[in-house]
Amino acid sequence: MKVYHGAIICCDSENTVAEYLVEDAGKIIYVGNELPVKFRDWKRVELGDRALIPSFADTHIHFASFATFHAGLNVMEARTNTEILDMLRAYLTETKERFIIGFGASPYFVAEGRLVSREELDSVCPDKPLFMVKYDGHACVINSMLLDKLRYKIADLRGYHPDTGEMNQEAFFAVSDYVTNSVSPLKLIKNMQRAADYMASKGIGMIHTVSGVGFPGDLDVDMERWVGEGLKNGMQLRVFFQTLDTQKVLKRKLPRIGGCFAAALDGCFGSMDAAMLEPYSDGKSKGVLYYSDEEVTEFCKRANRAGLQIEMHAIGDDAFQQATQALKAALDDYPRENHRHGIIHACLPTAEGLDICEKYHIVLPVQSAFINWPQEPDSYLDSILGERSARLNPLRDFMDRGIVISAGSDAPCTDPDPIRWIYKACNHSVPEQSLSVFEALRMCTYNGYYASFDEAERGSLEKGKIADMVILSENPYAIDKTRLGELKVEQLLLSGEPYKKVAGSPITHVLRGMLKK
Repeated sequence: MKVYHGAIICCDSENTVAEYLVEDAGKIIYVGNELPVKFRDWKRVELGDRALIPSFADTHIHFASFATFHAGLNVMEARTNTEILDMLRAYLTETKERFIIGFGASPYFVAEGRLVSREELDSVCPDKPLFMVKYDGHACVINSMLLDKLRYKIADLRGYHPDTGEMNQEAFFAVSDYVTNSVSPLKLIKNMQRAADYMASKGIGMIHTVSGVGFPGDLDVDMERWVGEGLKNGMQLRVFFQTLDTQKVLKRKLPRIGGCFAAALDGCFGSMDAAMLEPYSDGKSKGVLYYSDEEVTEFCKRANRAGLQIEMHAIGDDAFQQATQALKAALDDYPRENHRHGIIHACLPTAEGLDICEKYHIVLPVQSAFINWPQEPDSYLDSILGERSARLNPLRDFMDRGIVISAGSDAPCTDPDPIRWIYKACNHSVPEQSLSVFEALRMCTYNGYYASFDEAERGSLEKGKIADMVILSENPYAIDKTRLGELKVEQLLLSGEPYKKVAGSPITHVLRGMLKK
């Protein structure tokens, strides 16, 4: 039983900022500007210059992958390939792992202007298989030892480049599946427990994970689901199964399907395989659509008729067009008023596609962290897209159309840090596409819970809702928008209680999740 006094930013539809919030038994029982007499003797938390807001939701994360890479070697901040090799050398002296997994190499962030090569990785790590994932999570570089193990499996796949060791497209997915299987389930569960604690430190109380990256029998989907069900501290986890096979999802009685990998319609800008309606600036390529229009439409129809919530990855304008047309066809075929289907990323939307999103109430889980992203800088995007780069991530256009946009990290591609999402959304590199502070807060809170049908219980600070809340170091309404990135998450409260780190045996944790009804 607590009374919070200060700036209570509710993130409700009216943008209410109240002076008092009362929590009892994990629920919000009062929000207002005058504290009723019956609560005046209750324990009080004085916020002072701080603010109380709803907990954040990360509505697009590869949770198992993030957990794995978070526990491994992260080279994302390296400014040269030489520094990457030095970091790898140091990591090898510290780790006992027999399979080396790294993440974050970018050709656009390092002085050399290219990816680290297979030959360079061999010079430091010749005797252990090494998997170095590119910053965008859609390509990798492997060393010779891993290449020799996989050559017979990937030599005929699109995106196979043995000379440099870089693997893209189907070759990357095949390598990723192999590496995923190298991580023991017990270790993966431990890594997920630590990853949940890390996300909680960022004020995140809800995780939307896209799962299914090559475990035998799709074991990773079940593990993520069981880890989520086994959490006792109030953290919420919702699983999207990355498959086009609706029967797999229905068999597990999951309500959601899609994401990336098997449900990705195209690649990404970092590898110039995001599907474009017009060629890239080199005049040679339009990227890659992984499926035909007919295949995507039939998938959407099957999933929609089965009552599933659909999400699909689309970065280029051709992929966005394909996704919107397919969802429209599915909803024309079998109308559903409250489907909450979504298109992930939606980096370069078309006007026609946005018309469909507006009319058919399609949700867009976007990544404002991609705006002026150091690992994929605006100068690079300008060079491959020309004038189209000014139309990337048009948050204001989405908002003005009444399209619900939620926020996600796409971790491990970017850090799951909602403060960064808010800052980038309010300080867009194209200023007229910036959001207001209220819009950015609502994108990162209420809209995230709305995107998984959880808004009746969480996502805003309103009477009757669960008290999932964050205390911020300052009031975001009281500072200049250029200082939003300086905000700190002081505390995450779930059901009114300070977040408790995940504890206990991974086996016990999973068994608890398996047995939960």
